[in-house]
This record gives sequence, structure tokens and C-alpha cells, in this order.
Amino acid sequence: MGSVAKKGLQKYLLQLQHHPLRTKAITAAVLSGISDTVSQKLSGIPKLQLRRILLKMLFGFAYLGPFGHYMYMLLDKIFKGKRDSKTVAKKVVLEQLTTSPCNNLLFMIYYGVVVEGRPWMHVKTRINQEYPKVQMTAWTFWPVVGWINHQYVPLQFRVIFSSLIAFCWGIFLNLRARAMTLPKTALPKSN
Repeated sequence: MGSVAKKGLQKYLLQLQHHPLRTKAITAAVLSGISDTVSQKLSGIPKLQLRRILLKMLFGFAYLGPFGHYMYMLLDKIFKGKRDSKTVAKKVVLEQLTTSPCNNLLFMIYYGVVVEGRPWMHVKTRINQEYPKVQMTAWTFWPVVGWINHQYVPLQFRVIFSSLIAFCWGIFLNLRARAMTLPKTALPKSN
């Protein structure tokens, strides 16, 4: 590792130690923005949609980072910081039955209403059609991530680890949302 990268990492870790919530929120925002940029390129969008990237960064900053920060602290408090296999399994099950469905639903609502600017009725129809598939896919992927996170990752790094994995998940959700987008011509024109 080069000296510049090493100094950058040290500065980041110092910020994480002194300002954990802010650092996690900023990290989630940056990774959400990069994830959306990659998604746009993979889906063949010729010119990057800056507004969309900024709105995705806002979601990461205002929701993903802070929510993860408090959720992991709460889980560790509930389970007294234990990392034995039985406790880790309980944490993963609790996380997958509560926060996973809520996070995916909230993302789909945010993406449809805020990012795409679609009317609620169109977003609701799309969620009714696609949400079960998205959640079932999440339940095949995130439990493994949760197990690794709760078993091996120290508390202060769990949001960062989840944000890195969510980078890939975000690409999946963006491509999925893009594929299920209703044609613009189906929407009433607004002035």
C-alpha cells in the first residue's frame, strides 16, 4: 500500500472513530453514488443522469448510513455483543425478517416516487408486481452477508462492510428497477 493510500486510510479510520455517524453516512452516500453510476453505464444510459446519482447519494446519506449505524448498535445491545454461532444466527434472522423487507420496500418507493418522479399508483403497481421477487432474492443473498458481518466484522466497521456489499446490491436493484420501469408514454403528461 502506497504512503498516500495509507495516510488516507488512517485519516478515514480517525474520522470513523471520532465521527462515526457522519463518516458512515458519507461513506454510504459515496458508495450509493458510485453504484448508481456503474448501474447507469451497465444499463446503457449514454449520458450519466446526475440528478439520479445525487438522489441516490441522498438516500445513502440520509437513510442507509444512519439506519445501519443505529441498527447494528441496537442488535449488539439486544444480544450483548455476543458472537457465538447461536447468537449470530438470531441476529441474522431478526435482521432478515425486519429490516431487510423494510429496506427493500423503502428503496423501491423512493426510487419510483423520488428518483423517477412517478405517480404513487404506478409505483404501487410496480411494487405489487416486483417486490416479492426482489425480497426473495434478498433472502438468498443477504443472510450470508449478515452472518459474515455479525460473526467477523467489528461493530464500528459493520455499516462500512454492508455499504461495500450494498454497492453490488444497489447495482442489482437499479438494474431491476430499470427493467421494470413502465414506459414514460403510459404516464399522463404534467406541466
